Amino acid sequence: MSRIFHLGTRKSPLAMAQSHEVARSLCDAHGWPETRVQLVPIDTKGDILLDQALSELGGKGLFTQELESKLLSGDLDFAVHSLKDLPTQDPNGLCVAAIPPREDARDALILAPELKGINGLEDLPAQTRFGTASLRRQAQVLRLNSNLEIGLLRGNVGTRISQLTHNTQNNDGIALTLLAVAGLKRLGLSERIDMIMPINQMLPAPGQGALAVQTRTDDAELIDLLKPLNCAITRAQVTAEREFMARLDGSCKTPIAAYAQVMDDKLTLTGRLLSIDGQVCAEAEIVGSVNEAAALGERIAQDIRNKYPELVPISDKPEG
Repeated sequence: MSRIFHLGTRKSPLAMAQSHEVARSLCDAHGWPETRVQLVPIDTKGDILLDQALSELGGKGLFTQELESKLLSGDLDFAVHSLKDLPTQDPNGLCVAAIPPREDARDALILAPELKGINGLEDLPAQTRFGTASLRRQAQVLRLNSNLEIGLLRGNVGTRISQLTHNTQNNDGIALTLLAVAGLKRLGLSERIDMIMPINQMLPAPGQGALAVQTRTDDAELIDLLKPLNCAITRAQVTAEREFMARLDGSCKTPIAAYAQVMDDKLTLTGRLLSIDGQVCAEAEIVGSVNEAAALGERIAQDIRNKYPELVPISDKPEG
């Protein structure tokens, strides 16, 4: 009897859409009926606790720990994660077997109906409230317009969009937010985008727009079957970005952004580390071979460490 594969996923509409996408790709690659892969929706800590900022809840792993636990126990065969949510180190016994081609890595500006038509963040009046749970987005938004107020906005994509409102009398509503273009596209919500932010203004989260397919290191059969889903260029890009993040601070407690591009076997990596209020921004760029992606990330992280030690978390500074 043909093996049935159990694919773990968070329950959010975006996570389900991403997992269906991977399941279809795997079945298409091997000519299987779609029944060979069964989705197993699972609640994660990050999905349940919505009244606190991600940095207060413990950062990386909030959306992945429950899935990883069930992989290790054998309840799941593999899992699909948004790569930007996945810690840079796999738990013992797990590996990222495939990283499919990346979607658009940029951020999209979403406005309350009352604010439609503005030309950019710089045009927003003082005390307009920007909603987010991301320190990276918060810091870069305040860098562009320090007069904005920050409010906590969490939940799935649809929930966050539906909560936007702008009360012109007392500005008590969250009037705008940023969401990943990739997620909006995967949900068929591209029409809700008011503006795609330029990369130089809003550098993405490391790994944004990419998916990670995680499985057990001892499941040689499945690792081999997942190989057709892997994109070497995307893996090189996100390897550089995530190494940059890991060398500075692997949690959600520091505003870190990075984006790598590949052209003619050359990888260009831009990394950014900011103060939470966005008023201090350290940026570095490096170009090198695709084959040295991790080393490139490490090099510009060290460059920023040396030039802006005050931005590097104390617990993560080298000893001595």
